[in-house]
Amino acid sequence: MDKLLKRTDYCGTLRKEDIGKKVVVNGWVAKNRRLGGLIFADIRDRSGIVQVVFGEGTPADVIEKAEALRSEFSVGVVGTVRERESKNNDIPTGYIEILAEDLSVYSKSETPPIYIKDDDNAAGELRLKYRYLDLRKPIMQETLAFRSKMYHVIRDFYYENGFIEVETPVLAKPTPEGARDYLVPSRVNPGMFYALPQSPQQFKQLLMIGGFDRYFQIAKCYRDEDLRADRQPEFTQIDLEMSYVDQDDVIDVQERFLQRLFKEMKGIDLKLPLPRMSWDEAMNRYGSDKPDLRFGFELVDLANVASGSEFGVFNDALNNGGRVMGININGGSEKFSRKDIDKMTEAIKAFKAKGMVWIRKEEAEIKSSVSKFFDQAALDKICNKMDAKVGDLILIVADKKEVVWASLGFLRRDIASKLELLNPNEYKLLWVVDFPMFEWSDEEGRYMAMHHPFTSPKKEHIKYLESGELDKIYADAYDIVINGYEAGGGSIRIHDSELQNRIFEVLRLTPEEIKTRFGFFIDAFKYGAPPHGGLAFGLDRLCMLLVGTDDIRQVIAFPKNQNAQCVMSEAPTIVNQKDLDILSVAINIKE
Repeated sequence: MDKLLKRTDYCGTLRKEDIGKKVVVNGWVAKNRRLGGLIFADIRDRSGIVQVVFGEGTPADVIEKAEALRSEFSVGVVGTVRERESKNNDIPTGYIEILAEDLSVYSKSETPPIYIKDDDNAAGELRLKYRYLDLRKPIMQETLAFRSKMYHVIRDFYYENGFIEVETPVLAKPTPEGARDYLVPSRVNPGMFYALPQSPQQFKQLLMIGGFDRYFQIAKCYRDEDLRADRQPEFTQIDLEMSYVDQDDVIDVQERFLQRLFKEMKGIDLKLPLPRMSWDEAMNRYGSDKPDLRFGFELVDLANVASGSEFGVFNDALNNGGRVMGININGGSEKFSRKDIDKMTEAIKAFKAKGMVWIRKEEAEIKSSVSKFFDQAALDKICNKMDAKVGDLILIVADKKEVVWASLGFLRRDIASKLELLNPNEYKLLWVVDFPMFEWSDEEGRYMAMHHPFTSPKKEHIKYLESGELDKIYADAYDIVINGYEAGGGSIRIHDSELQNRIFEVLRLTPEEIKTRFGFFIDAFKYGAPPHGGLAFGLDRLCMLLVGTDDIRQVIAFPKNQNAQCVMSEAPTIVNQKDLDILSVAINIKE
């Protein structure tokens, strides 16, 4: 290996003010070319690119080495900054170049399997397999530097506001609610398992009981769940908890944090307070508890104009306690063909919808998939209810309310995407509050906690625990929503051990299960637990939104693919039988 040349400057930082300065830069060869008797090489590091010239004034042995340079060789260059003859206004260093005096080739490179440029169009799996090369791209360098700056802003804000940073355990007890845990076998306790934390929930509440008053942590969390573009099996949370607070206190601090974050990271001034919307209103207007407010297409209840029609689907839904609701796509009649609508109808079957009604309002008449059940006057009533104009397209779903919400909630965002209405540089933030405390699970055959079992019900709804009217109980829970993504969520916690035990009973946990899973946690509440509440932001998702991508993998250095695999390191992998025996673990793989 050639000698190490000690860097004096990063490649992308040199400017015309440096002309005449002797410098040393280190990096990779982005490209090289010959022009007459000169050799040009673009050298790249995390700060950018600078052009290096090997020519008149360069020693012959250095020129000889330069002739062998290829893309992605790792090199060091000594030279003098001079004015560039053919200037490049597209890059910050385009006014200058370095006339080389010495060259060290630290290591050579084979032809890379992917191009090291932002628009290489390489397949996603290939990029992940060669992630260390993908990370050399300017966009990845900029994104991870952006993420690093976020850490700085986060810590500055919470330190300034009286929070104490505390690390909580990574090896913990399995949790009974929510997504599946990643389990870790214990060697010293054969047959027993730790769980990697889905969140530091119990520990941060114990820190409040321990008197820390304001806690925060940038915490790694793990959930064994199906992946999407905005979800990973291991992720990072901005986790926090506060004592002697109510919902307004928690929201106030977090709004000021978001205001600071958006200002420092994007130069955007958020106006406070942010709007709030109840869960019921969000579901009825947008079909989602994380509504995207960058566009319209709000859901409209059509019960009044749909009831009593000859169309059995509408009547059956309403008679069985369901909903008939629609969305109006402005100008959609001209933009979406019958084939497009058929594809939409097929897509919402994933949400258990049986079908969809469409209505086109045209100049001469109103056309519909159910024209034989509705005359023009009846269709006109629906159009008026939907505030439809000529050229609009109305889409209607009739079913159980959960099916209607999910179907139309999906359609409004999917259509907005197709119409290019989702501007990544526009930000609409709101709090969704007053969530139901419980939700019924057909799979479990019981009520489950919508957030987690430590969320406090609203005081005025506690009485419904006694009457068993669980669907009437709402919680002091709140989510921060940005552009249709849940960016964070939290709640006021239960601090009364008697109430906590009643919630466990509603969730059908036996006294033995409560003691086994939460004994230490419940015991702590016997010793003066303060009223407390908190929140956790998804740091990866926040970064994704601020960067303006819809793929969370682009803001994580070494992400997993859709199958929760690291295709670069080939994790997870098979473990040999000897190691399994040490851990007292047996494998039973079903074909």
